[in-house]
Amino acid sequence: MRTLLTSKWTKVAVFLLCLLPLASLGWRALHNGLTANPIEFITHATGDWTLRFILITLAITPLRKFLGLPDLIRFRRMFGLFAFFYGCLHFTTYIWLDKFFDLGEMWKDVSKRPYITMGFLAFVLMIPLALTSTTGWIRRLGGRNWQLLHRAIYLTAIAGVIHYYWLVKSAVIRPRTYAAIVAALLLWRLADKFWSRTLEIRTTSSASQST
Repeated sequence: MRTLLTSKWTKVAVFLLCLLPLASLGWRALHNGLTANPIEFITHATGDWTLRFILITLAITPLRKFLGLPDLIRFRRMFGLFAFFYGCLHFTTYIWLDKFFDLGEMWKDVSKRPYITMGFLAFVLMIPLALTSTTGWIRRLGGRNWQLLHRAIYLTAIAGVIHYYWLVKSAVIRPRTYAAIVAALLLWRLADKFWSRTLEIRTTSSASQST
């Protein structure tokens, strides 16, 4: 398994798989399969995939620990950047195809529709995460500060779920599912931090007693 996960071809294959949602939209566009409201269809599809890639990114750390596959970490940055990529497509669809860059109309939407504001917040939170995703930025910020900054992905996920929930109003099964996954991942993160700190305290205490 480790050989498979560390292979450069596996990374290429995962990269191509991440492009499948975009390819699917392109195929539908060429074959008139974007429904009677193509802008709405594209907006919802790109928004869905943004959230899904955020959740996949968040799931990498618990999965690598549960499955004993530390090399899964090689794919976390890619999934995070694809979340930002589909977020950009989602945002671009709104400001270009829906609003035609009309700032007045967009401002009206922000002031009248809270879900637009929450979606914009989620997108803005993703920008510094994408910009600082490189190894160079990890060195500049320092590992601790970089990790602290990138915990904002949980805020992005929460804002994205609220955006989706407020948008759909009645058909809430999917956003509730996403919310449950985010909650589970966040609880795991808190529990893992608690147990790690408890173990560290016990180890320090045992070391001090032995001396």
